[in-house]
Parts: sequence; C-alpha cells; structure tokens
Amino acid sequence: MTPPDAAASPHFEEHAELADPRVLRPAAGTAAARLTAFTPAELASAVEDPGEPLAVRLAAGGLLALLGDPRIGPVPRAVPVPGAAVRTGLAPDHVASVVDAWAHVGVERAWIDKETPAHTAELADYWIAAYPVTNAEYRNFLADTGRRDRPTTWYLGAYPYDRSNHPVAGVRPEDADAYAAWLSRRTGHPWRLPGEAEWEYAAKGPSGLEFPWGDTFDTDAVNTRETGVHTTTPVGAFPAGRSPFGAFDMGGNVEEFVADGYRPYPGGPFVADDLVGDTARSEEDGAYEAYRVARGGSFSRFGDLARTRRRHGAFPSPLYPVGFRLATGTRPKGRCSV
Repeated sequence: MTPPDAAASPHFEEHAELADPRVLRPAAGTAAARLTAFTPAELASAVEDPGEPLAVRLAAGGLLALLGDPRIGPVPRAVPVPGAAVRTGLAPDHVASVVDAWAHVGVERAWIDKETPAHTAELADYWIAAYPVTNAEYRNFLADTGRRDRPTTWYLGAYPYDRSNHPVAGVRPEDADAYAAWLSRRTGHPWRLPGEAEWEYAAKGPSGLEFPWGDTFDTDAVNTRETGVHTTTPVGAFPAGRSPFGAFDMGGNVEEFVADGYRPYPGGPFVADDLVGDTARSEEDGAYEAYRVARGGSFSRFGDLARTRRRHGAFPSPLYPVGFRLATGTRPKGRCSV
C-alpha cells in the first residue's frame, strides 16, 4: 500500500528520466570495433575492468549475453568471508544524519530506524556468491524443475536471452529458496540464501563501510536511479563497487532477498510500515506477517537503498524488482572458489 502522501515524494515516482543513449553507447569506431575482436574471456575481463568506460563494460557484457558468459557456470563463483564477531546495524544517534543526507529523495526516519541499534552478531566462516543469480541460471532451474512461475521482469514470460548474464529479478522469496534447494541437490553442495547479518558483513567488510565500495555515494560504482541506466546491467559491470571481500553488485542492480524475515533488531523499534501490512500493530501482538528482508538497492531506486545497513523488502510495486544471491557455510570445490 502506497502512503497517502506518496505523490509528493521522489521515492515513489513511478518513472525515472529516460536513459540518455550517450551514457550507453560506445564511441563509434573505437571501443565498439575493438570489442568485436575480443574472445569471450577478454570480454569477461572488460566487463569487470574499472579502467574501461561504462559504455564499453556494458557493450562487452551485452556480447557475452549472446555468446555465453564464461563467468557463469554450473555452480556459483564464491568468495570467502572469515567468521567473526561483527557489528551489525546502525547506532540510533546516526539516524538523523542518514535521513538528512537522503532527504532529497524522500527518505523517512522510520525506514532508517529499522537499522537500529548496532549490535554484535557471531558469524562462522562462510562463502558468498560473487554475483547475484542470473537470468541464465534461473532459466536452467525452471527448465530442470518444470516450475511454472516466471519472473515478473520476463516480458510475457519469455526468457530474456539477450540479458542472460543480468541478475534475475521479479521473483518471490519462496522461489529463491527453491532455487537454492534445487542447486544443492544438483551439485551435492549445500547452497542457501545468506542470513541478513552475513549479507551485511559481506557488503561492508571489517571497516563497516557505508556502501560496499566506501563511505561516499558514487554513481560510477553502482547501478541505481542516479546512475542513469534505468535497467539491469550484466553482473560485475560496476567493478568500482566491488565489496571488500570481492563480491560484485552488492549495491544496486537488483535488490536481493536474504534468508531472514523482518524482525526488529535486539532492543530496536518495531516499524509498522507498509511492508508489514495494514493489520500491523506491534511485534508483541503478532498482528503481522513478517516479510522477507531485501538488501542492496536496485537500478530503479535511489542510492539510499544501496547503503550496506539498509533493510528493505519487496514493496508491492513493479518499481522494486528483487533477486537474490547464494551463500554456503561449507567450502565450495573447484572453480566456484576464489
């Protein structure tokens, strides 16, 4: 349910400005011509090369979507995250500064209150996927299981072959869980969605960064509404936004479901916003159904959602397409470990 005053808030504007083709088109006769001579391995390197312009990275990813992306295999490439006692969440006295910093896009205090208070979470060693699950990987899951529900972002239900290496989006939490269970059976390895604290730590690292790349918002590092692309991009195409542990797209591109449903942090406030439904009164009386938490922000939303501590959910609107990435508590074998 959209708040009554949503029409006045930039956060709920239905459409962004139209993408500027100059942002997306490689310069004629230079980058475009050079890319056509690249091998798939060279194209994959170009996608993740921070020295290449965005247009070149996107063009390289677009070619790989059609040729086959060597970065996307039968098992996820995963990065190790050493276990630790980690600080999760936000100190209450920092809420006002976050709200002020993002007031220009309509951020409300209650949304940030969900992040409080800062508290300690004990994490064992784990591995988190370097990329979110892609359309190609999700297509294989649907084909192998016969599951009929298609992602809502697949136009008329058709597999977007030209975006095979873009993150899948427009799925439900139960779809993400089913994918993890399917891949576990198929590979014999225990894959799952990351816990909320695991996701946050993998994104912000031991230094507790505000964004996966640092403490200052940077449109060169993330695919959000501010960047101007206004659609999904090939995974890894924003290498400047790589997290401290080496995971891509933990800020922007698509939001990602985690394993946990919304609950207040220990000692924190229960926020009865639109995501918990019209019947929500309090946590104690149980008059709400916990929604699955999503993290990381997306191409369709503003950069406040790309903050590593931001807790969100699948808002009932096509403006919030959500995908997911996988994690595991057991060391992966072979090419899936870096």
